[in-house]
Amino acid sequence: MAQKPRILIVTPEVTYLPEDMGDQSNYSAKAGGLADVSAALISALFDFGCDVHVALPDYRSIFNGYTTKTHSMELEKIRKRLDEERIHLAADRAFFYLDNVYSGYSDKDLKVSLAFQREVINNIIPRVEPDIIHCNDWMTGLIPAMARQLEIPCLFTIHNIHTMTSTMAEIEDRGIDAASFWKQLFFKTPPHNYEESRDWNRVDFLTSGVFAAHYVNTVSPTFLKEIVEDRHPFVENCLKNELINKYHAGCATGILNAPEPEFNPAVDEMIRYNYGPKNHRKMKAKNKLCIQKILDLDQDENAVMFFWPSRLDPVQKGCQLLAQIMYDFVSQYWDVNLQIVSVASGEYQKHFYDIVRYHGLERRVAICGFSEGLSHQAFAGSDFLFMPSSFEPCGLPQMVGGIYGTLPIVHDTGGLHDTIHQLDTKNSMGNGFLFNVHDAKGFKWAIDRAMDFYFLDPDIKEVQINRIMIESVLEFNHSRCAEEYINLYEKMLKRPFIV
Repeated sequence: MAQKPRILIVTPEVTYLPEDMGDQSNYSAKAGGLADVSAALISALFDFGCDVHVALPDYRSIFNGYTTKTHSMELEKIRKRLDEERIHLAADRAFFYLDNVYSGYSDKDLKVSLAFQREVINNIIPRVEPDIIHCNDWMTGLIPAMARQLEIPCLFTIHNIHTMTSTMAEIEDRGIDAASFWKQLFFKTPPHNYEESRDWNRVDFLTSGVFAAHYVNTVSPTFLKEIVEDRHPFVENCLKNELINKYHAGCATGILNAPEPEFNPAVDEMIRYNYGPKNHRKMKAKNKLCIQKILDLDQDENAVMFFWPSRLDPVQKGCQLLAQIMYDFVSQYWDVNLQIVSVASGEYQKHFYDIVRYHGLERRVAICGFSEGLSHQAFAGSDFLFMPSSFEPCGLPQMVGGIYGTLPIVHDTGGLHDTIHQLDTKNSMGNGFLFNVHDAKGFKWAIDRAMDFYFLDPDIKEVQINRIMIESVLEFNHSRCAEEYINLYEKMLKRPFIV
């Protein structure tokens, strides 16, 4: 029997790992959606019987809240049995004692990235000897160049379009022998030779990953198409051009992410009342009363509740659109006790607070910082969710919403376009409400369509939500996502991945 190809997934963050992968399967380091996606993919590949390994930074201080002494003991355990484990922790003081995973794009994050990639390149890859390497986002952007030098097929996944730059001198000072693969890196200015470029010509990490990788994927087909068609002016020309080159060479595709399996109201341990398609009507009402009590909102199981699940970032997430219309549409539907719950952090949180306080909406609108448990309860208790992103590489809340029977209101872009279709009750089709023009008027139009649905006969609504919940579970799952990645791995390796 042929040996299974060995895959090494390199990711700067992960939510959880399968229990059978080793002693460190309880490891968790999360800054955003990448953690959830990495965890779901790794877990699914492992369930499929793939020979999958994962490289992660050793964020020791957030390693399940261990004390320093316990950290040392655990690290010693890892060292003793590292060859037998599938989880490979990159060790460096750059991230040992961080209070949180990278959260911005600062010099600190660059330092973390270089330390992580040094350990992956110098120690983890030689130890694992992978047949294929799967890198994720700018913090792994140097590795595809090294993989190409070693003739190891490398997939580079773009989760968002943020990047960082550094000089060759800084990269090498951090212990990475980039001189050996510098020709495979992408420089801001075309380099004439190594010596001339080393000290001043900056390397773009994200674009380098695209440039050097054997294959590239975005996390939705439409987002890739939008970049190739130059529909997003904020995407730098260098990244756009390299993606276009990969696309026309047949080496770029889009694969939708999928939410974690724990996002299912039937098994979700973070919600007060579990439910499924058959009893969602009764149990969502009970969950609504629960979150109303927690947040000190008016107690009314018949109140229509809207949920804001995404970070409050006006550049991407469209929270300014909600701010522009919040008072008007709460007032418009005051008689049906319309309520809004925001469980999200970000710079726009203060604007929401100010609107609520100024208009005295405290019993109708709750503005909370992000909390995992409260977010789950909001999914379970709400009728609709907001996701008016100006652009969206993929997005997960709109998929989760369908699974929980919480219908999404979204801007028709990127991954939102790929996952949400206009609800048509007459033909029993669609799973949400979309608007095409990204402004407050367009957003309000979609909200009104959602309210039209809310005012339908309860029995009609029940049938549609039942259908949407069933279809969402079948469509948005990590097994489907893993199968697509396996097909891509097989294409890259030109051999079966699962044998």
